Amino acid sequence: MVAAADAQNYAQKLGISHDMAVQELGWDEDTDDELRKEIEEAIGSELLDEDTDEVVDVVLLWWRDEDGDLVDELLNVITPLADDGVVWVLTPKTGQPGHVDPSEIAESATPAGLTSTTPVSLGTWTGTKLTQPKTPSKQR
Repeated sequence: MVAAADAQNYAQKLGISHDMAVQELGWDEDTDDELRKEIEEAIGSELLDEDTDEVVDVVLLWWRDEDGDLVDELLNVITPLADDGVVWVLTPKTGQPGHVDPSEIAESATPAGLTSTTPVSLGTWTGTKLTQPKTPSKQR
């Protein structure tokens, strides 16, 4: 029960709540299935995959050091993102295979027009929230 409660707290840490459209990218055998399950329970539906054509509130991007060019990936993942949507880059914690330094994520966010926030701990993974710039309502 403790793990489930922690994972539910993870969904809260990620700002994920009921009825949000959450897209998951970069899934592999090393992803945290308990975290995924709890997010699905929090939103009340399955995570959307890379083939979705829906506008999404949150993109969960599981990312490892060997996954390629993060800037290119971020430019791709922001396409279906709602105006107030966020990207969570989930990377293995320091010392784990595939770890990505938070400074690399921050540097990759800028060319994609995103801003990074302080990373949060999510079990054996670290989540870095990337936000889009706020657009003044006059420009809408």
